[in-house]
Amino acid sequence: MATVRSGHQPVLLIVDVQVGVMAEAWHAERVIANVQTAVARARAAQVPVLWVQHGDAEMPRDSAAWQWVPGLGPQGDEVLIHKAFNSAFEQTPLEQALAQCGATHLFLAGASTNWCIRATAYAALERGYDLTLVQDAHTTQSIPLGKDKVIAAGDIVRELNIVMKWLSYPGRRNAVAKADALDFNAAGATPG
Repeated sequence: MATVRSGHQPVLLIVDVQVGVMAEAWHAERVIANVQTAVARARAAQVPVLWVQHGDAEMPRDSAAWQWVPGLGPQGDEVLIHKAFNSAFEQTPLEQALAQCGATHLFLAGASTNWCIRATAYAALERGYDLTLVQDAHTTQSIPLGKDKVIAAGDIVRELNIVMKWLSYPGRRNAVAKADALDFNAAGATPG
């Protein structure tokens, strides 16, 4: 059983909004604008913004694809976490960085919905954090299943938004909220 974190200290976690990840993503321009809105709201509220950047054989560190999309990226003393797996928690210093912030409630945005966002969301809840998924600030690509069958990216995004609204973990709160309506002072939604 996870240790449920008491109190309410929000943190905005931005995952993998990188050139190579967003190049073919569903509604990338709109999602990037919504991520920018979430970041601006967090900074204005003096909520810590932590950045997670993926690198692997397909997107090597320092390559053009690995870079943050224009207009996004860490500023000042904002924390940058490098990862090589879907979950931002796996073999990274993310938990230590969150502990230094006193984080108890993660607001999550970025890409890709069905891989890194989903894995990070579940990992956060399993580690005892409250979680709010920024419902209009995450995206992915469609998944071809074979001849004439595709899971549309928009459906993947909508499905995770529904899951995060109704998912239930003991003692933890999870919710979805739009970027322009984020309330970092709210203690979270009623447990699913």
